[in-house]
Amino acid sequence: MRSELVFHPMDQFIVKPLFGEGPVHWYTPTNATLWMAVAVVAIFFMLVIGTRGRAVVPTRAQSIAELSYGFIHKMVEDVAGKDALKFFPYIFTLFLFIVFSNFLGLLPRAFTTTSHIAVTAVLALMVFVTVTVVGFVKNGAGFLSLFWVSSAPLALRPILAIIELISYFVRPVSHSIRLAGNMMAGHAVMKVFAAFAPLILFSGVGIAVTPLSILAITAMYGLEVLVAFIQAYVFTILTCVYLRDALHPAH
Repeated sequence: MRSELVFHPMDQFIVKPLFGEGPVHWYTPTNATLWMAVAVVAIFFMLVIGTRGRAVVPTRAQSIAELSYGFIHKMVEDVAGKDALKFFPYIFTLFLFIVFSNFLGLLPRAFTTTSHIAVTAVLALMVFVTVTVVGFVKNGAGFLSLFWVSSAPLALRPILAIIELISYFVRPVSHSIRLAGNMMAGHAVMKVFAAFAPLILFSGVGIAVTPLSILAITAMYGLEVLVAFIQAYVFTILTCVYLRDALHPAH
């Protein structure tokens, strides 16, 4: 009798009800909502519980919280300007939610919420709507100068305006797909490598394949730790860039 190894690397992204089985409605508690709640609780523990002592010599949790605060504060000021610091709490919250969701997704049996376009699209749309409203509230009709490249030759300006307008409305698409795609791809690749590890139980070929698969998983896991932070950083810095365009639309 022949044994076959069957694996489904995309099954890890299926949204399932926490209790029982059946269809998932908007109000159904799922594995996705559970891990988003875990991310929020983890952020609360780091920022509130971890810093409650206000120690002169900070604990590890307080050090991480202070470093995160300073890192994002400097990013907002350097990229978007000092007048953008009023939006720092929103951008800081956005960064922490994404980075915690990414890292929690690396835990065994966890669910990576940021691998779902439904989650990242909501985050991207929130950024898009916020910066658009801010742009019009602060600059009025002058916000439209963002799409008019005054430094270009006059004949090319209408064409460039169309291109700029299209690229502006594509922002939430690229903003969300970049994060979800990178998180999904890395986890899927690790799952594929993990499927080759049990081959040692099925054939002699597995004696050579299994150690290689374990090494590949280890390398991919280390890469995914780096990607988890980088993708949160990229999402956040792009938010700062979009906010800068809203506050200072002139080319």
